[in-house]
Amino acid sequence: MSQQSENNMAGTAVLEMEENRQDALERELEEQLSMADMDTLIQESMQNFKEGEVVRGTVVDVGEDRVLVDIGYKSEGVVPRSEFVQPEKLNIGDAFDFYIDDPENELGMPILSKQKADRIKNWEHIQEIYEHDGVIEGVITRRVKGGLKVDIGIDAFMPASQLTFRPTGDLERYIGQRMDLKIIKLTKRRRNVVVSRRKLLEEQRAGEKQRLLETIEIGKTLNGEVKNITDFGAFVDVGGIDGLLHVTDMSWGRVKHPSQVVKVGDRIQVMVLNFDPQTERISLGLKQLTQNPWKSAAERYPVGSVVRGRVVSMTDYGAFVQLEPGIEGMVHVSEMSWTRRVRHPNEVLQLDEAVDVMVLSVDSEAEKIALGIKQTLPNPWRQLGDRYPVGSVVKGIVRNLTDYGAFVQIEEGIDGLLHVSDVSWTKKVTHPSEVLEKGQEVQVKVLSIDPENEKISVGLKQLEDDPWQAVVQKLSLGAHVEVEIAKLVSFGAFARLENGIEGLIHVSELSSDRVQKPEEVLSIGDKVMAKVISIDPSDRKIGLSIREYHRDLEKQAVEQHGQPEGGSVDVQAALQGVVPASMLLAGRSIADGMQEYMAAVNAEKTKEPEIEAGAPAEDQAAVESTPGGAPEGVVAAPAEETAPKEANQ
Repeated sequence: MSQQSENNMAGTAVLEMEENRQDALERELEEQLSMADMDTLIQESMQNFKEGEVVRGTVVDVGEDRVLVDIGYKSEGVVPRSEFVQPEKLNIGDAFDFYIDDPENELGMPILSKQKADRIKNWEHIQEIYEHDGVIEGVITRRVKGGLKVDIGIDAFMPASQLTFRPTGDLERYIGQRMDLKIIKLTKRRRNVVVSRRKLLEEQRAGEKQRLLETIEIGKTLNGEVKNITDFGAFVDVGGIDGLLHVTDMSWGRVKHPSQVVKVGDRIQVMVLNFDPQTERISLGLKQLTQNPWKSAAERYPVGSVVRGRVVSMTDYGAFVQLEPGIEGMVHVSEMSWTRRVRHPNEVLQLDEAVDVMVLSVDSEAEKIALGIKQTLPNPWRQLGDRYPVGSVVKGIVRNLTDYGAFVQIEEGIDGLLHVSDVSWTKKVTHPSEVLEKGQEVQVKVLSIDPENEKISVGLKQLEDDPWQAVVQKLSLGAHVEVEIAKLVSFGAFARLENGIEGLIHVSELSSDRVQKPEEVLSIGDKVMAKVISIDPSDRKIGLSIREYHRDLEKQAVEQHGQPEGGSVDVQAALQGVVPASMLLAGRSIADGMQEYMAAVNAEKTKEPEIEAGAPAEDQAAVESTPGGAPEGVVAAPAEETAPKEANQ
C-alpha cells in the first residue's frame, strides 16, 4: 500500500469520529432540555389559536356523533358530525375550514364548528356578490309570513312579490326548488339579506325583449312558456313579452276552458297572429300551426254518411259529438229519438260516450255539422200506417190537455192529437177538460197520419154517427117542431131539438112584438113550438122562429073558419083545438094571441104592408115581392151576421 492511500484512510477515520462527537453533543443537549422549556414552547404555540378564529383542519377520525380534526394543536379538535352536509361520505384526510368555539375544553381539546366557519366564508362571499351585483344560487327552504326563506349559504328572505312577475298565492309548490337570485338588500350589522328572483327575470327579460322586438313578424313561429291562464285564454312568454293566446285560437274544435289545452309552465310553439309595436301587444295562435280540418270536412263527412264519434259536451238544446280532433258536430234534442220527447240530452247520452251519428248537413264556412242519432235507427212513423190504418179504432191514454185539444198516447212515444172540434158532434167544447181528464183511457178513431211531420190526428166524435145527418134528413124547411129552451143569450135563445142538436131563435123571431131581452118572454127549460126557417148542414146551423109559427097558426085558423062580415069571428074558438095552451109562447094566453091576431088582420085590410122593425132581411124582400101583404109559406132565417159566432153550432 502506498503512502498516499494510508493518508486518505486516516483522514476518513478522523471525519467519522468528528461526526459521531457532534451527534453525541446534540443528544446530550436535547436531554438537558428541561420540562419548563417544553411548556414554554407549547404555550407559544397555543397563542396562535383564539376563540372566533377560522382555521384549516384535517379529519383524522370519524365517530358516530363526532369527528376529530387535526388543526396543528397539541390535541385534536372536536366537531359534531351533524354539522357536515353529508357525514356518511366523510373520509380521513378530508380538509375543511373550522371555527374555534373554544380553544380548549376541560379535556384539553379545542371545540370546533364547521357550520360557523361556513357562514363566515359565505357572508364574505355574499358581500362580494352584492357589491358586484352578481347572481347567487339558493334553495327555497320554507314558507314564512310574507314570503319564503332561502338558503344561499346563510338564511335569506325573499318577499312573495319578488318570486315571479305576477303575484301567486301558491308558494308551497316552490319549496325545495333551486334557483338563481339577485341580492337586493344587505344589512351588515344585522346580517340581514333580501333576495329576488323577479329582478333577475326582469333583467333577463329586458335583453330577450329587445332581441324579440328586432326580429318579430306576423306568421313567425316562436317558442314560449305559459305564464298564466284566464277564462278567455292564456298568456305566453315568447321572450321578454307576454302574448295572448286566445281560447278560440287554441284548437280548431270547441274548447270550453284554456286549461283543457295548456297548463302553467308548459313550453309550447305558437304563431304570431298580430303585433302592435306601439303597445307591444302580441296575439298568438296554436291551432294555426296545423291545417284547418274544416276545409275538407264536406268531403270526409258527406251528408247521409254514418260515423262514430264521442260526446264531449252537452247543452239544454243538444249534445256536441267530436268526430276527430278539431271537428265537432251538434245533435239537436229533436234528432235524438223518433218517438221520445227528449227534454235534455242527458236523458239519452252521457259524456265521453261513443255513439253512431248520421251527418245531416255540413257548413265548412261556418264550421258547423248537424248530426242525428235517430236517423241511424228505423223510423217507426213509416210503419205507423200499417199498424194503425186511417179509420181504425184504437185505445189510448190522455197524456196532456191543451187549449186546442188533447194528446192521446197510442204507444210509447206516439201521441195522437184529438182536436176540440173532434170531441163532440153536438156539444160546443171550448176546452178538452170539459170532457176528458189527464190519464183517462179512451177509444179514438184514427183520422189521418203524416209520417213526414210525425203527426197523427184522432177523433172521439167519429166513433158515432153524425146526428146532424139524421136531423137534416128528418127536418124540412117550414116544419113545426117542439123544442126546449137550453140557453139564453143577448141575441136570442138556443133551443134543443132531438139528439142534442140545437137551433137558434133570434131575438127578432121570438114574437111579433119587439123583444129587448129574451129573458122577458122565455126561461131556460121552457118547451115551445117553433118553425124551422133555415137549415145549413155545412155550417151546422138551424134557424127557428116562434113568431113564424104563430103566423102559420093564425093563417090556418082563418082558412078553417073563414072571415065573417064585420071582422067578428070566434077566432079564439077556432084556435082552441089548434093551439094547445102548453104550446103557446110563455106568458101569453089564447085571448091575448087572438087579440093580436085580429088587430093584425084589420090592419092588413086598411093599409099597405109595412116592413116590421127589426124583421129579417128575407121578410122585407118577401113583403116587397108579394102583392097585398106578407107572403104565405116559408120565411127565411135572419141574416147570419145578426148572430154572434157564439151561436154557431
